[in-house]
Amino acid sequence: MSVIRVALIQSELAWQNSAANHRYFEQQIKQHKDVQLFILPEMFNSGFSMDSTVIAETMEGLTVQWMQQQAKLSAAAICGSVAISAQGKIFNRLLFVTPDGGVQFYDKRHLFRMGGEQQHYQAGTERVIVSYLGFRFCLQVCYDLRFPVFARNQQDYDVLIYVANWPEPRRQVWRTLLQARAIENQAYVLGCNRIGSDDNGLSYSGDSMVVDYLGQIQAELPARQSGVVLAELDLAALQQFKQKFPAYLDADPFVFTPSF
Repeated sequence: MSVIRVALIQSELAWQNSAANHRYFEQQIKQHKDVQLFILPEMFNSGFSMDSTVIAETMEGLTVQWMQQQAKLSAAAICGSVAISAQGKIFNRLLFVTPDGGVQFYDKRHLFRMGGEQQHYQAGTERVIVSYLGFRFCLQVCYDLRFPVFARNQQDYDVLIYVANWPEPRRQVWRTLLQARAIENQAYVLGCNRIGSDDNGLSYSGDSMVVDYLGQIQAELPARQSGVVLAELDLAALQQFKQKFPAYLDADPFVFTPSF
């Protein structure tokens, strides 16, 4: 498939209330019948809570089941992060669920030190690429956006996905880095952020957007507005551009080794 239609759902999040968040996102998903991939914010079922032992679910829990149900009903993949307990640890886990019920995931590597995330969650160590409908998606979460080495395109992906709870005071950083990641990696970038405020006393402006491989904003929502960002990603156009302007062939080689 050369073209895929994506939807980034920008919304407020009910604090530590999975049922309320499930209901909201289900309503949004139902309204868009022609979408093949829905992106939800970081910790979309709870908000960015450090009460990890309270909000954590398992891979057999209600939120994963809900994502599988929604993916099947909508005939679209659903992607968003959830606090997941596994092997005696808790991860900020980005789930990519396909209509056939398949679940792939990436555990957030860069934990937000300034918010104490590393004290409540275990960092992931593996970079994860998911193939879906002919596209290759690199999964990333919020603070990962600040670390370009980890996101470096080794010609193994076409699209970078960032889900986030990125606070409003640093919204210009969010916007700038999303465009930078697209330019330097010659890839589409999908950045899905929340709006509103949370029980941490933080406010969020959203600024969810789809950026093309030239660094141009293809689609976005106004700040602080709930809604859905819709866009079509054209794989053939991306490949043609990389053939015409193959900057990646002159990239400096390196081998990435996790530091922990």
